[in-house]
Amino acid sequence: MKKLVALLLCLMMVVPATLASAETAEGKVLNIWCWNDEFQSRFNAYYPEVKEIAEDKSTTTLNDGTIVKWTINPNEGNNYQNKLDEALRAQESAAADDKIDIFLIEADYALKYVDSPYTLDVKADIGLTDEDLAGQYKYTQEIATSADGKLKAVTWQATPGLFAYRRSIAKDVLGTDDPDAVQEALADWDKFNAVAEQAAAKGYYMLSGYDDAYRTFSNNVSAPWVADDGETVVVDANLMKWVDQTKLYTEKGYNHKSSLWDATWAADQGPTGKVFGFFYSTWGINFTLLGNSLATPTAEGGKEEVGNGIYGDYAVCEGPQPYYWGGTWICGAAGSDNLETIKDVMLKLTCDEAIMKQITMDTQDYTNNEKAMNEIAKSDYKSDFLGGQNHIALFAEAATKIDMSNAGPYDQGLNESFQNAFKDYFTGNVEEDAAKANFETAIKEKYPELTDVVWPA
Repeated sequence: MKKLVALLLCLMMVVPATLASAETAEGKVLNIWCWNDEFQSRFNAYYPEVKEIAEDKSTTTLNDGTIVKWTINPNEGNNYQNKLDEALRAQESAAADDKIDIFLIEADYALKYVDSPYTLDVKADIGLTDEDLAGQYKYTQEIATSADGKLKAVTWQATPGLFAYRRSIAKDVLGTDDPDAVQEALADWDKFNAVAEQAAAKGYYMLSGYDDAYRTFSNNVSAPWVADDGETVVVDANLMKWVDQTKLYTEKGYNHKSSLWDATWAADQGPTGKVFGFFYSTWGINFTLLGNSLATPTAEGGKEEVGNGIYGDYAVCEGPQPYYWGGTWICGAAGSDNLETIKDVMLKLTCDEAIMKQITMDTQDYTNNEKAMNEIAKSDYKSDFLGGQNHIALFAEAATKIDMSNAGPYDQGLNESFQNAFKDYFTGNVEEDAAKANFETAIKEKYPELTDVVWPA
């Protein structure tokens, strides 16, 4: 691990000590970097200090006159990280109003920044206390803790995963749409595969595409991608189970041969879709699935209500294995001159129980306050989108099962390369050995420091 951390620091370039120590005067511009508008929408709607939002949403004005500037670079092709890294390397020489103050990171590459000098210590540098942070789910802090024990980022959300299924299709295939009964039918992978066969016999797909079940398998591996030597990639046996299942589903017609985020995948979640269900974590229910379910999008005047598409025809159950997917963490950037504002943002948007609870009540998202989530889980809260189900209760149960011990700094790149390499195998373009070789080639191109690959026997 020490070797890996040292390597990451070299890759990111060592930051001079003067940069790591933030200035004491508060700046007039707060620069926030992210890859989409999810955090921006949460910030603008729930940060109490917001006074005014520009019409084009490029800036937000706070009550004390601070101007928040939003820089949004999409994730595709590592674009966000590449541009962020370039800006962070230039942080020391940047003008005060151009320095990054806050930037967002995802679980798949969190440790790259957590174990770097570009992130401030949430406690020692920014000033949050153990008491402030006590209500958060512990796993959200574990993944953001550096090798030397410093908490380097915080989040407003927890992201346990569930299986979201179509009630109408479940009734046709299983004779019931009751979440407990459907869970019993899908309680392990053997049962899940059996239902896939039943669904196909009725003219349905069990899953949309090649990638749908990937996170459920990859989150249940036995160890991180890279061994302790910092050089050897170890392909977990559980990932090969995903390969075998996906090959079977593709050959048997149990999936629709889509890819994550493509047009077919999105359409499969809507009124014309014939897919039994989708693996989704918390953000996916409200941020993606709901929108895709509508016949008339809200941007075109459609309402989020029963009667618009298949709104109300989904429900959720745990599925064959517990897993998590994603999550967004807030980092304070070394060199920022806005520490007091950063502290307040972190306090209000990740530690305030009332705000956390309100976000969930308003948006159906699952937030990072265990007490607040348990209160909603035990209440009469109902989601109209999910046919009146209290999905927070299931998420609250799943959240306690999240294990981050297998996370590592190479997760995003290696997961993407693995999925891409085997897609040609699923479609019949290459044999399995060729897919393995293509994965090894991709590793050498993306991470030259990783010199060996070990496959399961």
